[in-house]
Amino acid sequence: MGQVGRSEAFGVSLELLRAPSLGRAYDLSSGWWHKMPMWDGHAQLQVMTYRTPQGEVNQRDLDLMEENDVQYGFISDLVMGSTHAGTHIDALAHVTVGPDQQWHGGHSARTDLGDFGPLNGDAAELKPLITRGVLLDLPASQGIEHLPASTPAHARELEAARAAQGTEIHPGSVILVRTGMMQFWPDVEAMGRAEHAGVSLDGAEWLIERSPLAVGADTESVEVWPSGIPGDPEPVHRRMIQEEGIPLIEFAYLEELARDRVYEFLFICIPLPIRGATGSLVRPLAIV
Repeated sequence: MGQVGRSEAFGVSLELLRAPSLGRAYDLSSGWWHKMPMWDGHAQLQVMTYRTPQGEVNQRDLDLMEENDVQYGFISDLVMGSTHAGTHIDALAHVTVGPDQQWHGGHSARTDLGDFGPLNGDAAELKPLITRGVLLDLPASQGIEHLPASTPAHARELEAARAAQGTEIHPGSVILVRTGMMQFWPDVEAMGRAEHAGVSLDGAEWLIERSPLAVGADTESVEVWPSGIPGDPEPVHRRMIQEEGIPLIEFAYLEELARDRVYEFLFICIPLPIRGATGSLVRPLAIV
């Protein structure tokens, strides 16, 4: 079950923290707002004002306001929607497979799913990611602005991008794959030019062989769609999350890294430890 309160201390490489030399941070997040672009399978993000200064005066239902000569007020809001909105990381309970609806670790929706979310494998179990980050810029290695819609990124394309950049990938890194879709964000119509391009199943195997802590991309699902594999709609999610326990980061904004040809960096991503959630909104940083 997800932890309550503070998590245990965890180790961070001091050598890695000393690696940045320019003192420049890249924000890899999409931003969030009311009714932002979303995949149809997730709830729309809603931001609603819950308390207002004038409402507090008119309702007179708060003890705080009984003696208020300075006319103090506050604005409070209510945010509702999916933890898979915009830039986010998938928890290991996000994907299930088989008649028992099992997620990573053999846990089942039949026995481990409560009324308020999964009882294990939730966002509360996601660790902070403070590690080496690597960008694989697929369009740059192919001499194009973006991958065309529904283009698969096979192992050979991933390796070609790595080789073209001269980038080394060490175990324990976070690998970010750029297709170029986020250059059009948040124009949904324009995004359609590159939508659904992504990692193929053999590309996922190439990534798994490099033992990453997490894998991310600038698309809504990291993987190519349609998958091209009959009866297996999201084989990369199945393989990486459900089988290997590798979280996926989606809708990462990678355009500024690509513009500046920053391929290796200190990567910091802190999931919100929300008990029962199958993902977390995140604001990843790449620091050089």
